[in-house]
Amino acid sequence: MLLSKRCVYGLRALLYLAAERPEGYTSLRDISERLDLSFPFLGKIFQQLNESGITASQRGPSGGVSLARSPERVTLYEVVVALDGEGLFTECVLDLPGCGEEKPCPLHEAWVRQRDQIELLFRRANLAETARLTREQNYRLTALTET
Repeated sequence: MLLSKRCVYGLRALLYLAAERPEGYTSLRDISERLDLSFPFLGKIFQQLNESGITASQRGPSGGVSLARSPERVTLYEVVVALDGEGLFTECVLDLPGCGEEKPCPLHEAWVRQRDQIELLFRRANLAETARLTREQNYRLTALTET
């Protein structure tokens, strides 16, 4: 997996907020239950998102978390960097130190091309548009459940 579990959960939670509650506060418990994510882990993720200025939080009975800016102004790239750093967009896919043009790994050339495409995708995609597609296309943000 190219993205950490922290980043995947953060993206899912932010897309839920943008799709369901673009304004106002939503409790972490609600997000945790709706997306079937660990409540304590989600709390740590939102601490990072708050520190990066992507989300804001408020304590109290009507508190919770909310987007700090409009979802149109938050790119998926920004979320990935806030939660995982820039490694996905800069580092060797085989995690070899010093991999580059002078001393490439066997996957370097192919990975650089793919990595650049992934970065472009994440830079162009914002929470608003991705959330809109999620609603309109009925995309899922949770694991499949057996029935």
